[in-house]
Amino acid sequence: MNIRLKISIAAAALCLAGGAVAQAYPSKPIRIVIGFPPGGAIDTIARVLGPKMTADLGQAVVIENRGGAGGVIGMQAVAQAAPDGYTVFLGTMGNFSITPALVKDLPYNVQKDFTPVTQVASTGFVLYVSPQLPVKTVAELVAYAKANPQKMNFSSSGNGGLPHMAGEMFNAAAGTKITHIAYKGSSPSINDVVGGQAQLTFESVAIGMPLVKTDRLRAVATTGTTRMTLLPDVPTVAESIPGFTVKNWFGIAAPAGTAADRVNRLQASIAKALRDPEMVKTLAGLGVDPVGDTPVQFSTYIRTESERWQKLISSSGIKID
Repeated sequence: MNIRLKISIAAAALCLAGGAVAQAYPSKPIRIVIGFPPGGAIDTIARVLGPKMTADLGQAVVIENRGGAGGVIGMQAVAQAAPDGYTVFLGTMGNFSITPALVKDLPYNVQKDFTPVTQVASTGFVLYVSPQLPVKTVAELVAYAKANPQKMNFSSSGNGGLPHMAGEMFNAAAGTKITHIAYKGSSPSINDVVGGQAQLTFESVAIGMPLVKTDRLRAVATTGTTRMTLLPDVPTVAESIPGFTVKNWFGIAAPAGTAADRVNRLQASIAKALRDPEMVKTLAGLGVDPVGDTPVQFSTYIRTESERWQKLISSSGIKID
């Protein structure tokens, strides 16, 4: 065999070897960072999703809770991580679309510092009212609020959170002036609706429905585009106020610059997990719908949602300290 032929064979072997190395992703554990403490819907979703991805990818998928500043600390950590596909962020709609519109000088830019992977799941809220309030429908609530503008408050789990934004959107869409009261968490917020200190709130199915079943709250409507499977007899707000929709969603993003083939591999693994019967059952129990869209679709959705909330925040003059 002549020298040139040997060199050609060696070069071809190196190319094949290089291709094999390039296709070896993932070759070590993957971290999914959550910007909240353990517990809650997003943590539950992650801990069911992780093992499904592990089985598909052949590498451990580790959930890391980095709570603080409403998700900002965890999101910053991922923005600064190496763009190698081994560290990703699982966040809420608030993390991706509301916080950037409300908070100045964030240590990252959602549009520039992240590569969207997929929207994992979405869910609407429930509009709960105090049983002491003489209303059972959205139309009755709007009429009562307009007739009693000084008597109506809505509670939320905190300034700038989605329950707060849902209440502000309701005011804008219905033409009401219901006053916002911010609490430190969902439990004190919803407890004051039960007690009558606040008249209504927007919260999750999991938090409020046990109180509805014991007649301590009344479920008036849901905020999605269609009725919830868990609550087929409860109408949507949109059935009375066309166009009104507020959905919380959970999505995964990688640091900007992550290679497209790795982003696509992660998306495919997540989408596969979301079709798993156990995963579907878990999400249904939370009142959550699986999504699993493409990186391009998720990127477009983030941009659309950000523009929608920016418009509301600007027009309403909403600020947080």
